[in-house]
Amino acid sequence: MSANADFIQFSSITKTFGGVTALSEVTLGIARGECHGLMGENGAGKSTLGKVLAGIHKQDSGELVIDGTPHRFHSPRAALDAGVAMVHQELAFCPDLSVAENLCLGRYPRRAGGLLIDHAAMNQRANELLAAIGVTLDVTRPMRELSTAQEQVVQIASAVGTNPRILVFDEPTSSLSAPEADALFLLIENLKARGMTLIYVSHRMPELFRLCDRISILRDGRYVGTLPKTEMNHEAVVQMMIGRSVADYFPQHLEGPAGKVVLDVRDLASPGKFSNINFEVRAGEILGFAGLVGSGRSEIAQAIFGLDTRATGTVAIDGKKLHLGSVKSSLQAGVGLVPEDRKRQGCVLGMPCRANVSMALLDRLHRLRVLLDRTKEKAMASDYFTRLKVKAASLDAPVSSLSGGNQQKIVLAKWLARGGRVLIVDEPTRGVDVGAKAAIHELIDELARQGLAVILISSELPEVINLSTRILVMREGHFVGELSRAEATQDAVLRLMTGVARAA
Repeated sequence: MSANADFIQFSSITKTFGGVTALSEVTLGIARGECHGLMGENGAGKSTLGKVLAGIHKQDSGELVIDGTPHRFHSPRAALDAGVAMVHQELAFCPDLSVAENLCLGRYPRRAGGLLIDHAAMNQRANELLAAIGVTLDVTRPMRELSTAQEQVVQIASAVGTNPRILVFDEPTSSLSAPEADALFLLIENLKARGMTLIYVSHRMPELFRLCDRISILRDGRYVGTLPKTEMNHEAVVQMMIGRSVADYFPQHLEGPAGKVVLDVRDLASPGKFSNINFEVRAGEILGFAGLVGSGRSEIAQAIFGLDTRATGTVAIDGKKLHLGSVKSSLQAGVGLVPEDRKRQGCVLGMPCRANVSMALLDRLHRLRVLLDRTKEKAMASDYFTRLKVKAASLDAPVSSLSGGNQQKIVLAKWLARGGRVLIVDEPTRGVDVGAKAAIHELIDELARQGLAVILISSELPEVINLSTRILVMREGHFVGELSRAEATQDAVLRLMTGVARAA
């Protein structure tokens, strides 16, 4: 490598959280102007390393050198002043402020001698930041009204708008549709052509193979090695990530006749979201929902779970109608929902892991109908920690201390512990590493074999195609086609999603 290989140099970086070692003596060099990928299982330390560089975490020991100058950042502002910005996997905004106010936060243009915010100039600046990455949004809208994908592009615009020397991307496509992801890739290629140094953290190998000059792998907080572009391939990366070969991430299905109808949905509709929704799911079946972001997949799931008070139509479990708009009715009927946004909808970050796991079945863990049986709670939580291989300091560690993938396992454990008749899983492996993804796939398949009716919503076509018994494809709030497992190919699903073709 040339001397440019050490534009960024991590030397013996170590970082611990509450007794858990996230990084252990990591030494790694990154070249000026390259796009450098970081891969590893959840808890391997890749996001932590990026956050040390971005000033979010301060290393316990070791040295960070940028362009020959040692740094020990005490805050993101200090890192930003040194030319380092980060696009985070877990989105954080001021939800009641507008898009423009969030984009210009801390850098508001002023008028009247600095006493007042210049809203016209602020909105113009926000539009310019979005235009720079090829996005158009109403910058006066409150952030809370935006979809997760829209929030992600706002965060990307905010980071790029600081004109950094170094930009860290942490799972940037986890909430983006295929066209939005393609637009991001073009942006990254343009940034690289301008000489920016990029660090790209992702679990999606095709993205890394397309974008990165080199990929470095971490395992259990330690540096394993680096692959140049000429040596990048699926098997080599997996071997380094998990220390063993993985021939197939998807379970081998045991095909058999589906059972009786468990979930029956008729004429389901919600103003401005979806309409004329009719389908059924049988015991032992995994029904996949495919569609672009905004097509209405998640909104249907929320309506079935009772979160949409404006929904109309009929939803029945084992022939018994639910009260639409009532989560209690859905819970009592045995419906569970693993939501797309685990941080805001799936778990309570400040509460212990054990309390999050038991949250959906407190009615079964009481003694004398009043007191929570802590012994039962801990035993149950411990069982699911073992089954799902959750990495945490203890059962009492707050969920906020876990990596994104382990937070997702906590959300899954909550509904597995409760049991039921129907489980809806919305983006179940978003931000989850290859090893954990394989375990979650096997678990979903096992639940179906046990007789649950499963609805799988995923933006990853290989996931929805390989796991689903059959697939319903959505576009603009309507079902536009159904494909059996034998018929489902990426080409066939994409044609329906984008309106190129319609199933007969």
